[in-house]
Formats: sequence, structure tokens, C-alpha cells
Amino acid sequence: MPRPKSKSELIKAAETNYSELMELIDSMTEKELNTAFDFSADEKKKEAHWKRDKNLRDVMIHLHEWHNLLLKWLENNKSGIQKPFLMEGYNWRTYGDMNIVFWKKGQSTTLEDAMEKVNESHKKVMTEMESMTNEELFTKNVYDWVGGSTIGSYFIGVTSSHYDWAIKKIKAHRKKING
Repeated sequence: MPRPKSKSELIKAAETNYSELMELIDSMTEKELNTAFDFSADEKKKEAHWKRDKNLRDVMIHLHEWHNLLLKWLENNKSGIQKPFLMEGYNWRTYGDMNIVFWKKGQSTTLEDAMEKVNESHKKVMTEMESMTNEELFTKNVYDWVGGSTIGSYFIGVTSSHYDWAIKKIKAHRKKING
């Protein structure tokens, strides 16, 4: 699916990828759900997330936490409290460390709770997205706190692109488990 360039494309991409992700999860067998993610033997999977996430819960918590980053960023900045997108103390060079914080925070969460959390935060993100105009989402400099990008690019990052990332990870896990 091409990168969204309008509100309608963004909504469609987010909902399509979210539905695909949920359908994929619903189709997972007990063996797939209960076998730990292990990509250590695949030399092509060098990014930190391949080692970080050990199960479906970890992936769902990751998605939920990124939803929350966006929601808090929008809430703060729309109310006049200038805050960066990432958590305090992190930047785009160190956000991998922030992802570890999210991972650690989610370790006591059950898969059922993680699924509920991501479903709720997805709905909130979609409500925010739908409340904005095409101009607000895809025109640079509408809000000075966005910087040189668009709010739409942040929505893409935490919805359709992130859902695609999760789908690929789960499919790789299935392929490894099922040969």
C-alpha cells in the first residue's frame, strides 16, 4: 500500500493494516501464540527489535505505547504545552532505548490486557485522526510544534507503518515455527 498523502488515504491505510493485523492474530494457533519469538539464527534480522520482542504481548505493548506517545504529544501541544514527540530524555538517535523502557514496562501485562490496551489506544488515535482536517494532517507548518514534517507523518508512523511492522514480525515468527 502506498504511503498515504491525504486524510482519506490515511484512514484507509490505518484501518486496513489494523484489520489485517487483528485477523492475523486471530488466526494464530496455540503453538504460535505460546512459542517465544526467536530470530537469533537469522543474520538478516539485525535491528534491535528482533531481539527485544519475545512474544505477541511485547509487540502489542509496543504499538500501544507508540499510540500513547502520539496522543500525549497532540494533547500537550494543542493545549499550548510545548513537548517533543518522544519521551523526555530521548531523541531520534536514542529512541531504541525508549523502546526498551516500554518493553520493561509491559512485562507484567498479560496478552489479553495488551490486546485490550492496543485496541483502545487505536480507537483513540483514529478519533484524533478523524477530527483533523486534511490540511492539518498533511500541510507543513500548520502547527509550529510539528517542525518540518506533518502531523500526518506521525499518524502514519504509529498506525499503518507500525501495523505493517507488526504483521511482518508475526509472519516471520509463524514461518519459523511452522517451517
